[in-house]
Amino acid sequence: MLLLLLLPLAPLFLRPPGAGGAQTPNATSEGCQIIHPPWEGGIRYRGLTRDQVKAINFLPVDYEIEYVCRGEREVVGPKVRKCLANGSWTDMDTPSRCVRICSKSYLTLENGKVFLTGGDLPALDGARVDFRCDPDFHLVGSSRSICSQGQWSTPKPHCQVNRTPHSERRAVYIGALFPMSGGWPGGQACQPAVEMALEDVNSRRDILPDYELKLIHHDSKCDPGQATKYLYELLYNDPIKIILMPGCSSVSTLVAEAARMWNLIVLSYGSSSPALSNRQRFPTFFRTHPSATLHNPTRVKLFEKWGWKKIATIQQTTEVFTSTLDDLEERVKEAGIEITFRQSFFSDPAVPVKNLKRQDARIIVGLFYETEARKVFCEVYKERLFGKKYVWFLIGWYADNWFKIYDPSINCTVDEMTEAVEGHITTEIVMLNPANTRSISNMTSQEFVEKLTKRLKRHPEETGGFQEAPLAYDAIWALALALNKTSGGGGHSGVRLEDFNYNNQTITDQIYRAMNSSSFEGVSGHVVFDASGSRMAWTLIEQLQGGSYKKIGYYDSTKDDLSWSKTDKWIGGSPPADQTLVIKTFRFLSQKLFISVSVLSSLGIVLAVVCLSFNIYNSHVRYIQNSQPNLNNLTAVGCSLALAAVFPLGLDGYHIGRNQFPFVCQARLWLLGLGFSLGYGSMFTKIWWVHTVFTKKEEKKEWRKTLEPWKLYATVGLLVGMDVLTLAIWQIVDPLHRTIETFAKEEPKEDIDVSILPQLEHCSSRKMNTWLGIFYGYKGLLLLLGIFLAYETKSVSTEKINDHRAVGMAIYNVAVLCLITAPVTMILSSQQDAAFAFASLAIVFSSYITLVVLFVPKMRRLITRGEWQSEAQDTMKTGSSTNNNEEEKSRLLEKENRELEKIIAEKEERVSELRHQLQSRQQLRSRRHPPTPPDPSGGLPRGPPEPPDRLSCDGSRVHLLYK
Repeated sequence: MLLLLLLPLAPLFLRPPGAGGAQTPNATSEGCQIIHPPWEGGIRYRGLTRDQVKAINFLPVDYEIEYVCRGEREVVGPKVRKCLANGSWTDMDTPSRCVRICSKSYLTLENGKVFLTGGDLPALDGARVDFRCDPDFHLVGSSRSICSQGQWSTPKPHCQVNRTPHSERRAVYIGALFPMSGGWPGGQACQPAVEMALEDVNSRRDILPDYELKLIHHDSKCDPGQATKYLYELLYNDPIKIILMPGCSSVSTLVAEAARMWNLIVLSYGSSSPALSNRQRFPTFFRTHPSATLHNPTRVKLFEKWGWKKIATIQQTTEVFTSTLDDLEERVKEAGIEITFRQSFFSDPAVPVKNLKRQDARIIVGLFYETEARKVFCEVYKERLFGKKYVWFLIGWYADNWFKIYDPSINCTVDEMTEAVEGHITTEIVMLNPANTRSISNMTSQEFVEKLTKRLKRHPEETGGFQEAPLAYDAIWALALALNKTSGGGGHSGVRLEDFNYNNQTITDQIYRAMNSSSFEGVSGHVVFDASGSRMAWTLIEQLQGGSYKKIGYYDSTKDDLSWSKTDKWIGGSPPADQTLVIKTFRFLSQKLFISVSVLSSLGIVLAVVCLSFNIYNSHVRYIQNSQPNLNNLTAVGCSLALAAVFPLGLDGYHIGRNQFPFVCQARLWLLGLGFSLGYGSMFTKIWWVHTVFTKKEEKKEWRKTLEPWKLYATVGLLVGMDVLTLAIWQIVDPLHRTIETFAKEEPKEDIDVSILPQLEHCSSRKMNTWLGIFYGYKGLLLLLGIFLAYETKSVSTEKINDHRAVGMAIYNVAVLCLITAPVTMILSSQQDAAFAFASLAIVFSSYITLVVLFVPKMRRLITRGEWQSEAQDTMKTGSSTNNNEEEKSRLLEKENRELEKIIAEKEERVSELRHQLQSRQQLRSRRHPPTPPDPSGGLPRGPPEPPDRLSCDGSRVHLLYK
């Protein structure tokens, strides 16, 4: 690595040893002592940093140093010295000096010779040059110049050909269209520049010595319709024009398309439309104004420099700006930059500007003419689309005070416009040579500006096209040089320009070839055309600072070289972001809520363990045995698992990383699923068995006497197995993973260019809704069926399952909480605190209620009645066995009494029917047998004796019916 270190300037040159004021290096074994650099120069040390050079006094043997000079100076003497073994540097007898040199352009002379005396190349102080011209040329300027302190004493002369007198020269006519008004009033300065160039060309004896260029021009007003009228006049009215010079892209497009039919070369001084680079459409078109696409590489370079990846555009609907924007879109894609929003307008930019504001556009490229630019920025001010958050890129060929010019079409004041445009960036072609060197016209760029300013009738800032005037001036010189080459000027054989007509393609082809090979130094810089006839040039980058444009850099697209002056200023202190900085923040669960619910869940798990332990410890007690303790144990385990699911339910990105999130999702699902299946499934099995056995008729009478526990366990196993199978298929086919829900952006309270993008983590899968539908549908049916069964069995009493009423109450609570919680949590899924609180509290409360309802009455009964003792001890107490089942027997007796009452009612109804039949038979018999005569004794008549079996009808028969 080579590091150039310009050491502090020393007033002494390096002189031979012993010279006055010189430092003589000491011969030491350490190497050579560091020596002072020459005045206006420095020393290049290889492989050493600035701090290392300051810290050492000697350099090692064989180390080399190299002298360099600042500015337009060159090293005289040895440029490289090497450290010798004796501790001295090579060539110490010859000093190394930085001497100012004079311009080397004076050492050559076109159409002449230069004689250098008193010095060697390069020209140093005291050198002298003499100039001599070739035959048929004469010298214009001083014949001798002396180099002194880097400057020649006289301007460089040039050799002019001996010209024909004006009275004998033939006129060659140029047809020009200058836009004096309209979208781009460039003719206001370009026409005087063209007239100035014609004067300079016609005064030269070495260019077109036998011809005189004359101008015929009209005002096109930058309007194609107006230009069509004047183009017709130029073509159909004498004299014949050898070339056409339009300005304004829309006019040049019209002229260039028509010119091919008339064998005319078109040379434009003010057309930037990329469409004009199409050689098939415009085969004879040239322009000294580079294509507008030359701005695009500069814009892309600036986007990359400031790290912008998103831009927006707004354009006036014309071909020049549309094609420019198409080219820009292709270039930014190659650079990995995105045009996020593209707007266009024809005359009113109000709606497009509002759309830019709505879309949060920050870096905006504007392509429109000067008159439309005032309309755009008036709307920009109204929409507040300016300031430290925004950067506008505009075209640089507007007048310097374009935003201050009165425009009746807008309703913004000058101060408002000035505020709106502050800080915008312009890119424009370098139209004035930044180097103060002399051009082919023997004028420097500054001399040209001064001469043109005197010629104008008003201030340059108020003159349209003042920036493009150098291009118009050089366009005449490019034309003159091409015609000079075509006509054989400078001693070459050529054609007669006066023979040109609109049918003479031969002369047109020669002019085309001469124009295509143009290469000269103009006041706008080096003039050369590319294959499409467009000018190749540098790009100037300016920024509006304090109401005036300041140069901040240059860009050479041919070499991809950006020269930056570091004078850019930003309202916010630094370049803004290309979009509102979006800060992604996750919405995490409230830790206070999580801790509170976790405590409740932990206490619930402790309660479940206590209940489970109590049930196992007292499993030998008859009362516990009659409640199916194994199913109650499963209920307690299920409640524990459900309560444990609260912990993974509250874990999010605050506690775990994204890689652990899928495992937490699995834990949530499996704990809840298995907890529900075990807890609710065991209760559902009890109530199902009670309903199946005790709501049937006589055919289930034998089932009531015996209960096979394995059937209960098989039912619970079936429910658990269905859940395990469903969950396993779900996790294999469509596993749960971490998904992100994004909410609307939120603006912070502080005035900073950022937005908050809230996000929320969820557990989800591709077919989440389908799986939830299956799961919720199956569980929902179980819950509804459990409610129905609990209602149907509320009046059933049985010793086999003595706690089924408590189970029914638990089922009511669990079902209601689940049926309410499931849809509510789905609705509140975007509100992490509410969703977690609803789901977790539903789990906690349902588990608490289940444990309390099932186990606390048993604890209370065993504690208050002492029924925790064994069966053998209970039978030793008087009536203890009877008392234990007193309530149960009472309920059974009441039920049997109700059944007997029902049977008695049926029998009484039967007896009533039989009595009625008996009375009917008696009446029938009495009609068949006449009445018996009265007893002589005075008693009632007697009928035939009753059979013996009928005598006891009212007594014994009825008695039998009641047995």
